[in-house]
Amino acid sequence: MHALNPLDLFDINAELSDEEQMIRDSVARFVDEKALPLIADCFDEGRFPAELVPEIADLGLLGSSLEGYGCAGLNAVSYGLICQELERGDSGLRSFVSVQSSLCMYPIHAFGSDEQKERWLPEMAAGRAIGCFGLTEPHGGSDPGNMKTHARRDGDDWILNGAKMWITNGSIADLAIVWARTEQGIQGFIVEKDFKGFEARDIRSKMSLRASVTSELYFDNVRVPDANRLPKVTGLKGPLSCLSQARYGITWGPIGAAVACLKEALDYTADRELFKRPLAANQAVQVRLADHARRITLAQLMSLRLGRLKDAGRVHPTQISMAKWNNVRMAIDIARDCRDLLGGSGITLEYVAIRHALNLESVITYEGTETVHQLVVGRELTGHNAF
Repeated sequence: MHALNPLDLFDINAELSDEEQMIRDSVARFVDEKALPLIADCFDEGRFPAELVPEIADLGLLGSSLEGYGCAGLNAVSYGLICQELERGDSGLRSFVSVQSSLCMYPIHAFGSDEQKERWLPEMAAGRAIGCFGLTEPHGGSDPGNMKTHARRDGDDWILNGAKMWITNGSIADLAIVWARTEQGIQGFIVEKDFKGFEARDIRSKMSLRASVTSELYFDNVRVPDANRLPKVTGLKGPLSCLSQARYGITWGPIGAAVACLKEALDYTADRELFKRPLAANQAVQVRLADHARRITLAQLMSLRLGRLKDAGRVHPTQISMAKWNNVRMAIDIARDCRDLLGGSGITLEYVAIRHALNLESVITYEGTETVHQLVVGRELTGHNAF
């Protein structure tokens, strides 16, 4: 009998191709060597580690699942593994890449004109242009159909007014993908940072995602050329399709956070001695650690299957909702329990559990709250819309 990998009890690694393993391992090295040495200080200081962006771009992690325009063209499982390893470092790193790739580059690639693709995608893939995604509004939250931001046609331009809230990358972005009501329906616009009347203000005093930029966006009679309108989509299906791309990555990311917490707890309980024996020798501790491993394994299997379905063109949004609900709940529960296993040490940034637990409070809320995803699954099961 050979020993099992405590962080991969079902040898899911063997289900990955050589290329997928190589991509995961290269991102893992980046996280270990470049991100982890500074991320706790960034969290403490409330600072996004912008110095890591060039290497993130050099690794091909921005728009990695897109074809052409300097993008890597990787499969969905590879993108998921990228998200997993980045969030093993910090949710803020994965959020940055998710927003850039799934919420900004994807809609330009899917719904943009050839001119928009040529102008923005190579720059964004190289990390020379940063994007943000403007959908959520101060009053709207989980109800994007109640959008107040609006745009009216004025000759060859559009006049944009409104506000967006909880916007990752907002104040460091060179462009914002903004969704607004028009007479023709909801449409997407590429709003450039220097457009008159456009302002991004950072949200301060956060206790979560502190190593990430979160902003409010304001539009006061912003004149947007029609050439900056995404021409190939109208209606909520545009932004919702972007959210499905991002939510897929989120099903993988929290697995990385949970793995980081479990590894730390395994090491700590093996070394920490109380009552003349290591904590790991206690039945209560072993039951908790075993439950963590069980739940991580189920999440790993779910996301891998989801990725294979996505690569086969057979994924359904409800499947993404179930995986987002399951995997983020798994991770936040494990992070909180690992924090407890660390005792008093668990409240310091010398250990990762408290940072992951706090970050996951945001992850379980954004891209659809846990309740929203439960209701999506419930609607699929019953045929009744309870929203």
